[in-house]
Formats: sequence, structure tokens, C-alpha cells
Amino acid sequence: MFKPAPLSLTIAALLSAPNALAGTVTGTVIDPQQQPIENVIVHYHGKQQSVRTNANGEFSITLDAAGELHFSKDDYIDKRVAVNEQDQTVQVNLTPSAIETVVVYASGLDKNNLDMVSPVSVLSGDALRDSAQPTLGETLKGIPGINASYFGPVASSPIIRGLDGPRVKITQNGLDSSDASRVGPDHAVTTESIAAEQIEVLRGPATLLYGSGAIGGVVNVVDNRIPTDRIEGYEGAAEYSHDTVSTTNTYAGMFAAGHDGFNVHVDGTDRVGHDYETPRFYTQEHEGELEAHDKVDNTFIDSATVNLGTSYVADHWTLGLSYGRIESDYGIPAHSHDHHAHEEHGHDEHGHEDHGHDEHGHEDHGHEDEHDGHDEHAGEEQAHNVFARVEQDRWQALASYSFHDSIIETLSVRAGYTDYRHAEVEEQTIGTLFENTTHEARINAKHRVGQWHGTLGYHYTDSDYAASGAEAFTPATETQVHALYLLEEREFGDWTLELGARVEDYRLSSDIAGTSEHEDEHEDHGHEQEHHDEHLEDAELIAYEYDETNLSFSLGGIWQYQEGYSLAVSLSHSERAPLTAELLSNGEHIATSTYELGLAYDIEDGEAHFNGQNVQQEVANNIDVSWRKYIGDFGVNLSVFYNDVENFYYQQDTGLVYEHDEGFIAAQLGDEDAMTVYQYQSQDAELYGFELDMHYQISQQWRIKGFADSVSAKLDNGEYIPRIPAAKLGTQLDYTLQNWDLALKATHYLEQDDIAASETVTDAYTLVDFTVDYNFAVGSFDGVAYMQLNNLTDELGFVHSSFIKEQAPLPGRNLRLGIRAYF
Repeated sequence: MFKPAPLSLTIAALLSAPNALAGTVTGTVIDPQQQPIENVIVHYHGKQQSVRTNANGEFSITLDAAGELHFSKDDYIDKRVAVNEQDQTVQVNLTPSAIETVVVYASGLDKNNLDMVSPVSVLSGDALRDSAQPTLGETLKGIPGINASYFGPVASSPIIRGLDGPRVKITQNGLDSSDASRVGPDHAVTTESIAAEQIEVLRGPATLLYGSGAIGGVVNVVDNRIPTDRIEGYEGAAEYSHDTVSTTNTYAGMFAAGHDGFNVHVDGTDRVGHDYETPRFYTQEHEGELEAHDKVDNTFIDSATVNLGTSYVADHWTLGLSYGRIESDYGIPAHSHDHHAHEEHGHDEHGHEDHGHDEHGHEDHGHEDEHDGHDEHAGEEQAHNVFARVEQDRWQALASYSFHDSIIETLSVRAGYTDYRHAEVEEQTIGTLFENTTHEARINAKHRVGQWHGTLGYHYTDSDYAASGAEAFTPATETQVHALYLLEEREFGDWTLELGARVEDYRLSSDIAGTSEHEDEHEDHGHEQEHHDEHLEDAELIAYEYDETNLSFSLGGIWQYQEGYSLAVSLSHSERAPLTAELLSNGEHIATSTYELGLAYDIEDGEAHFNGQNVQQEVANNIDVSWRKYIGDFGVNLSVFYNDVENFYYQQDTGLVYEHDEGFIAAQLGDEDAMTVYQYQSQDAELYGFELDMHYQISQQWRIKGFADSVSAKLDNGEYIPRIPAAKLGTQLDYTLQNWDLALKATHYLEQDDIAASETVTDAYTLVDFTVDYNFAVGSFDGVAYMQLNNLTDELGFVHSSFIKEQAPLPGRNLRLGIRAYF
């Protein structure tokens, strides 16, 4: 049984030591109108210690040596004040920012987003709660420069500046999410937005800390499962919401308590929803007839999460441990099988009914008895619908020591262990099973050497991935990474210079079958799996290892050329080795209705032959320029970028189809059930675009926002890169009156006609959303009751970046009612 408090007590007894307190600094924090500011974080630089101002803007903090106090609050410009260990009183003025501001934990130096060279977007507080969706992609897609892959609302990953999948690193508290979301678009990201404190999206030099998988950007989900501040007493929150478009009920809760540096934390979520409704749309069936739809079948969700954590926070030490569990069933839209595939999934190698077995051969019921699949969702299950069953156990540990008057400011270690399992289930039988076990550790030494301030780190990852079953289109692989990285900054008057570098040893190893396997498959479907397995036993396996050194570096600077104005420029060079799916795919991927081949294969005489030699790294050279105005009633954040990529990995239609009894043949020779063959290729490419975010405070009650983004992406041969998101632009009008907050938002997605040869044009559409929040207090409880009307005009919209664009349009009009309470 997990017992957090005794663990913390034991560690504290061994490592804590008393400190002589020499002085107390008291003070007040006020705004330009001389009004007190509540909940300002006052941090004693060089220690873990921090306090918050009360309702009168007052604070008190003890010091044992001269140092610096850092004052920060969301939507205010940070300030630093030098103090000594003697008793003293200070008064601090904070200036409001015209642009939302927040400390970015993933920056490596805990910097404010306005002080960073790299463009950063942060979603936190009530804005995060109002935007939270079952998937990370849908939660973030309204931010300029970010879109979603959209495999239905339950499997949607973020796209940053046109890049997604293997090029976007998804982390939780700085450690990889360690799921299978980068293997296929139908695999959901295992993070829960509603339980997060904030979600950070980084581009540019700061991503060097996170590895070659962050060549496009980093999405870091920050939660407080390991508390890093001292909690005195207890605090908590609870939320319930209901969505009419999918009859989804969501529950979430959090409780934290602490005393004398010892903290405990628990949070959990439960979400149950059904197939979502859409405006009327049509799909073309095999017979050529159009079929009308008013909802997207097989888009239910039934998920639950729980997180437990404990920590001990002293003046110098922070020690903590957490455990998280995810169980989620969700439907996979447009994921169906023909008769052949059903027979293949339904029997073992002897033709007997297969109830699913784990890697050791034991019968595996998962948690089928608990949920009984998704039978409770009456009327939704089709005869051959496939749903995903995701289970994940995740442990995280943190140890941090803050020095004082030392070159090293903070030495911290974050470590994680993740056991992930994704089963694709049909008729209560596991057809395909994806598993991933990951060990990860990150050691950071934050330091100050002369005028330079930075962080030096070591990063280790070992990922053991396996796939088995009918749709195991990627082989079992082990990926190991060792990396060293350095991020340094120095101020030169109004200039701040930032330098970064990372060297990474990347090793991928696997046993590969030398050719495709169609020659041993027969039309006798009852014995097909038997022939398939016999072929695997007889096939010559190739012990393959891909070993590469990835070198990345960056140079950037930010010029505060006038109070409240800055100009930031960054240059970066990033190298990336291919992931398993890009390199070694060889099989049917039913979710995308394609046969996928990796970079390491050649097609000859209707067969795929393995050739893992001469696979080149993907190399990106990026320039980014940002202009920011963040003081006064008008604020603006404009970024433009140009990304030149050598050996860009992408999937190309080969002009072939795959049939079980024929292998790879010309498309015109295949029947209507044959799968189009897509193969990963590499070719030079360029991506460029912009992001714009503006705010204007019309009056104390009224504020208007404007936003826009666009990305263009072409290969050197003049063809467009597939599934690049459409440009979007929009506006939002906010009104505040006493306890009421109202917002009206319209987002227009332009027509996307810059398309690859295998794509179709996606029409423009506009989404209108209206939100009303009522803030209230009852006794010791503060709360928010809210109503959201999403897609108010019931617009039919198709997502160009989706693999199943035509089968899964966006949801129709939705009324979301909810209540949040804090104590």
C-alpha cells in the first residue's frame, strides 16, 4: 500500500538540518494605482522558500544571508529586489502586462514567457479549465501556431507550426509522456488537461533540453502531483461538467495538505461520453452511393485517472514521489475490418477462439470485466467496431537541493518509470497490443558563473516498445538515449544573449524480418494466422541497430529596446534520427486505411525488402523573430519563422496497393478493398509562417483580442507536404461586470488548397463560441458556475490535418454546463 507520509519523514530525518534565521523582510506589493495585489509569489532566490502576499498585498519572509527576492504574478511584469539578512521593510510596485504572463517551468531557468528568447504559449488558470478537452490537441488548438491532428475528439495530438507526431515532444513535468501517440494518429496522448496546473508550448532554442524529438516544439503539462511549495493546512478543488453534443459527464477533484514542510497530494478524473453529433454530412460507400450521417460512430470515451504524491520541502531540500494510473476505453472512428480481417483477429494459431494473451502467454482479461468493453453505450457499438483500451502506470521522483552563495544554485534530479499498454479490442478480443516500458532520468545543475546564468544537464531514456497482433505494423524495438545539454544566458544592458547546445547518442535496435510476408498468406482465412506464424518462425530475422549522434545548438537574443517593448531573434540547428514507425514500419494500419512502409525498405517484385543502410538524419535550420509590446492598454505578440529542413521524413503515396494474396501491385490492378501503400521518404523541405496574438483593453469592463496564424510547407520538388493545417484568424470580445465574465469568440479557418497529390481541398468554416462564467463564494468555498455554447451556428467543419477528414467532421452545436469549487 502506498504510504507517502512515512517515506517523507524518513528522508527528512536523514537529510534536513536546522538553519539559523538572521533576519525578516516584510513588505507590501501594490499596483500603479497604489492598490494591494494579492497572491504575488515572493521567492527567495537560491532557496526553495517562497511565500504569497495576502489580501492586503503584505508578505513576510525570513533570510539567513543577503540575496534577491523575485516577485511574480500572472499578467504582471516580474520584478527582482536585492535584500540583506537584516530586518527590513520593502515596498514593491508591479506593472500590469497587456499580454498574459506566467512563469514557464520548461524553460530550464524558470523564466517568465515575456523574458524568453523563444516564442512560448501558456494555458493556465480558468482559461485552461474552460479549454480543457479529453485530448491535448483539442485543448490547445485555439492557441496561435497550434492545431490538432484530430482522429476524432478522443485521439487528437498537437501540431506546432505544421509539425506533429515524432517532431513534437509531449512531456509531463519535464519527462516524456512515454505513450504510443507518436506511432499512429489513432493513439491518444496519455495526459489529462483538466488535472493540469498549466500547459506550456515551447518553440526554438529552449527545446534543446528535451531532445531530438522536440525538433518541432515541446508541450509540457505541469501538475502539482509532487508539491514543490510548502502547504500549510489544506486546499482542494472539485469540478463537474456536462456536454450535450456527446452526452459526456466529467468529474474531477484535487486535494492537497501539508504541515511543517510535509505535503500530500491526490487528484483524479472520471469521464464518460458517447458518440458525438455533427451537422448533416455525407460519405461515399463502396457501391458509390452517398450515405447521410448526423453523428460520428464509435467516438465514445470511458476514462479514469488517479494521481498520488508526497513531498518534503525545506529551505534547501525538495524531495518527492508520485504515482499515477490511467485507465481509458475509447472508440476509434473509421476503424473497421473486412471479413478477412475479422477472421484473422478472432482465432489463435490453432484456429481456436483467442481471448487475448500477454507476452508470457497468460490469458489477459485486462479490465474487461470491470467495464465490459463499452456495452453500456447502448446503440453505439457496431458489429465490427474497434475500440482502444489504454492502461498506464507512471512513477515520478524529484530530488532538488538549492545552494546559497555558490556557483551552483540548484541541483535537481527528476526520474520516471512508465508502464504503458494500448490494446485494440474487437468483439472483446485483443487484435493488436502495443506496449512501452520507459525509464527516464534528467539531472540539472542550474548555475551562475560570472555574468553567465544557465543550466547544465544530463538526460537518459530507455524505451522498450513492443507490438503484437494483426495490426502490429512496427516491430519490437529498444531505444536508448544518452545526452548532455547546456543552456546559458547573459545580460548586456538592454540585451540578453542566449546560447544552447545538446549532444545526443541515439541507439535503436530491433529484429527485422527480411521481406514482406504475403507469400505465406492464403484465402483460407481460418488457417491464415497459422500460416502467418509459421512464416515468422521460418523467416530469417535480421538483428538491426541504428546508431546516430545528434548534435543541436542555438543562438538567440532579446532586446528590451524600450520599456514594455522587446525584439527577440533566435537561430537554431537541430538533428533528429527517425523513430521506429518512420524507420521500420511494415504492415497494415487499419486506422488510416493504408499499408505503411518505413525508410529502411525497398519494394521489388511485389515484396518489401529490408535495407537499413544509408538512412540520413533529419536536420532543421530555423530562424525565428518575435516582436512584443506588453505594457499599456494595447499588447501584441508577433512571431515569424522560417525552417529549412534537410531529409524531411514524410509519407508518400507509392502508386501501389497491397493485397494479401498478391503483395504490392499497381493501384489500377487492385480491388476496392486493397490498401493504398504509403512509404516514408526523405527530401529537403521548407516551412515558414507567422503567429499573431493581440489584446486591447477598451475599458475596465471590455477587452478585445485578435489572433491569427499561417504555415506553408513545401518539398524541394515543389509538392506540398501532406496534412498541413489551414490558416486561422479570429477575435474574442470579453466583458466583466462584478461577478460575471462573458466572452464571445469567432475563429475562421481558411480554405486549404495547398495540398499534396493524394489530398483534396478542405473548405473554409467558422466556429462561434460563447461563454458565461459566474464567480461566487459560499462560506469558505470559492466557485465558478459556467455555461459554454460551442459551435453556436452548428457549422460543418472538416479538419485538413486529420487522417480521417471526410469520416470525422468537427462536433456540432454543444451546450456545456459546469461548476468548479475551490476551498
